[in-house]
Amino acid sequence: MSMTRFIRWYGANPLHLLALICAFAVAGYAALRLFAQQPIGVVVWLVGAAVAHDLILFPLYAIADRSARSVLRRRAGNLGTLAWINYLRVPTVLSGLLLISWFPLILGLVPGFEGATGLSPDGYLGRWLAITAVLYGGAAVAFALALRRARRIGGG
Repeated sequence: MSMTRFIRWYGANPLHLLALICAFAVAGYAALRLFAQQPIGVVVWLVGAAVAHDLILFPLYAIADRSARSVLRRRAGNLGTLAWINYLRVPTVLSGLLLISWFPLILGLVPGFEGATGLSPDGYLGRWLAITAVLYGGAAVAFALALRRARRIGGG
């Protein structure tokens, strides 16, 4: 089978297929190791994550995304076809994932953390806020550069 025919059949480069197979193999290995040690815990976590995401989180961030697009669409008059919403989505998702992952420490909800780990729980809120600021600042700079490039190409 020729490369062009394979790409037409598969829809992407063969490197994509190899990376996908590798990712599934690593995920499968991790799942087997976790399931062998705590099968009930893994099942509870997967069901809980699916329910929390599909029934709670997805509707919330879908509403937030739709609201942001409708509010900013009116104010973004001359931005043209540049996908500006992604410059808002990416830092929001990354900051949200950090918050979901570390919220007990960020909100100071872990009693005995210092005694158990030898680490201070102080500073997590400040670090999360700093990372969030860097994410949005980086997105703003990237958007400004993309907007400048688009205007330069479009405006001559």
